[in-house]
Amino acid sequence: MNLYKTNKKHSVILFFVTLILLASDSFNLNYEIAFLTIICFFLILTIGVTHGALDNLKGYKLLKIYGIKKKYIFYSIYIILSLFTILFWFLFPLLTLALFLFVASYHFGKEDSNFEKFKKTKLIGLCFFFKGSIVILAPLIFHTEETLKIFEILGVQLKIANIDILFILLALSLLSNIFIDNNTKFYLLDWITVLILNIIFFPLVAFTIYFCFLHSVRHSLSLIYELNKNNFKKGFKDFIKKALPLTMITAVLYLFVAFLLTNSYSLDDAILKVIFIGLASLTFPHILLEYLLEKNEK
Repeated sequence: MNLYKTNKKHSVILFFVTLILLASDSFNLNYEIAFLTIICFFLILTIGVTHGALDNLKGYKLLKIYGIKKKYIFYSIYIILSLFTILFWFLFPLLTLALFLFVASYHFGKEDSNFEKFKKTKLIGLCFFFKGSIVILAPLIFHTEETLKIFEILGVQLKIANIDILFILLALSLLSNIFIDNNTKFYLLDWITVLILNIIFFPLVAFTIYFCFLHSVRHSLSLIYELNKNNFKKGFKDFIKKALPLTMITAVLYLFVAFLLTNSYSLDDAILKVIFIGLASLTFPHILLEYLLEKNEK
């Protein structure tokens, strides 16, 4: 299995699918498909969450590095960090949302670049941030009202004072792709894909397609490659087997919390809260785990 070639094919296919959607009237799906929020929720709970479902194996590896034998310590720390994230969101929603968007931008930029060697400079971290910021900037630019409405549902009241600043940041995102990549045509496909998705679809739909079918699939491919570099089918089966338990547990918890929230909010609002606050609660410990592993492996 050649990870670079596989990811390149994946980017090209998704890019052309996006072009087909743009050329057609498929953007009417925003209005015509009933239960669109539920469909997005289902995709995130399955394909989206799965790409982080091997964190327990990475956690065991980190515990071994630190000479810790008790595996429950990993789960305890991971759960505590997740719960603290949720608590801080309700206590300091604006600060937590800002941190989440900042960290998520960096995470998306870095993870979507990991399958190829990139230029290592002192500015590479900043470039990762701007590269991944397209996921945040595009919905704010093309669907400002709908995006701010989602923020409001999440407990944050925001106004865009000057949209020109967003276009400047978008230009920096484009330049970061060019700076990071030795083969700009490749990474620019992903950048253009995300841009088109946000032109066509409402924010939740655009994010779901990106998160599930670009970011998560790409990360899952790298995990499959780590499990079995020579046989994709065996690696895939092994990945599903190992990822299924945590994926199911996470999905059940998300569904349970969404059900509880419907007592106080509409179904769509409850799902939006669970999706984004839930993802934030998983993102912070996930990124910390990745950072500690990378630091110790070096």
